[in-house]
Amino acid sequence: MTECTQVSLGFEAHFSRQVDARFDGGTITSDAGGLLLRETDRRLKLLGRFSQCFLDGRDPERIEHPLPEMIAQRVYGLALGYEDLNDHEQLRKDPLLGVLAGQREAGEKPLAGKSTLNRLELGTGETNRYKKITYWRDAIDDLLVKLFLEAYAQPPEQIVVDIDTTDLALHGNQEGRFFHGYYDHYCYLPLYLFCQEHVLCCRIRRSNIDAAAGSLREVRRVIEQIRQAWPEVRIILRGDSGFSRDELMSWCEEQGVDYAFGLARNSRLEASAAEAMALAQRQFDQTQKPARVFREFQHETLSGSWPRPRRVVAKAEYIDGKQNPRFVVTSLRAEEWPAQKLYEELYCARGEMENRIKEQLMLFAERVSTATMRANQLRLYFSALAYALVSGLRRLGLKATEFATAQAETIRTRLLKIGARVRITVRRVWIAMSSSYPWQELFAQVWRQLRC
Repeated sequence: MTECTQVSLGFEAHFSRQVDARFDGGTITSDAGGLLLRETDRRLKLLGRFSQCFLDGRDPERIEHPLPEMIAQRVYGLALGYEDLNDHEQLRKDPLLGVLAGQREAGEKPLAGKSTLNRLELGTGETNRYKKITYWRDAIDDLLVKLFLEAYAQPPEQIVVDIDTTDLALHGNQEGRFFHGYYDHYCYLPLYLFCQEHVLCCRIRRSNIDAAAGSLREVRRVIEQIRQAWPEVRIILRGDSGFSRDELMSWCEEQGVDYAFGLARNSRLEASAAEAMALAQRQFDQTQKPARVFREFQHETLSGSWPRPRRVVAKAEYIDGKQNPRFVVTSLRAEEWPAQKLYEELYCARGEMENRIKEQLMLFAERVSTATMRANQLRLYFSALAYALVSGLRRLGLKATEFATAQAETIRTRLLKIGARVRITVRRVWIAMSSSYPWQELFAQVWRQLRC
């Protein structure tokens, strides 16, 4: 790389010592911990398979930046904390990112710039002089579920699949923009499915729809793929009241899938729980502490929107002088899941999925600023694959460490952001990491666990 004329920059003296700074430290990277992500990808074989979900229509003899290299550059960039394509105007010159992306001439020539990466995102599959790369949505969807299945050495007896949605704010004139009254801004309303820490589905949607719109299609696709690999596994589908729709519950009952969904409160449900609420209020009056009473009953709709009565668990809670009732509709039997256990141990555990959605935002899933929904869907996929990479590092490398349950942002700041000098010779890439890095023993432990 070009060496500039060195000029000393003088600063306030440190006691009797002068303080001078110069840009003569050589080629420095701030992301040396990204080597652990590279080892994680070696174990998962993630990015190679992801690149196979794309079709590259460019002339092979004129390609300067191979497709797998560009995809790896984009995913590693997100995992390392670089949210915008503009960041790659400087990042493309980082030799370590070149190593991570698999560039043969790392350190000798730059990676793809922002314009090239932008053309990667904007391809539609139609003939276009400038946008000749496109992706196969179904192939990426299948890959996300395969990554989950491969995480288990043996099929589990039971899994809980969480379904939820969130808002991704829009600040331009993107395709499908709509003002959502609940979130009070223009946004998309993507649908997510998770099983524990594994993302199974991320589907971008307009926000002028019901929260459950399209959920049956995605649930059916994911569960059929899981059952094809694990025919005997028991599956419980869990979600909030936005998904307590008869279409989804009836399909679950027909397919032998159990469910537990929140149920929006109404006067009939509150009347059914009135006796339990009165008891909770008496307990609160006696103790001046929050009181909970659980009961269950068979509930059916007056409109006939449900074809049959269904089991509903009610939590009658009295707290701070106020009623706080909650309801859950479920197919699970009372013998296995009594009311209190079902609500407190099963349904409330769905809050963990909200942490997984937060991690998508830590990996910049909210950067849906391109003009089309198809391009923004690809950005959602890039964030999901960056999450899968960081999640794999957490599962394989950070097990039995103090960061075994750390979130993506913590892993990034503590383990990936390491200053290092990079020197590339004919036979070796030398990464001289900071001697003052405080988690050297942890880094070595993670390296050992990834190499085994």
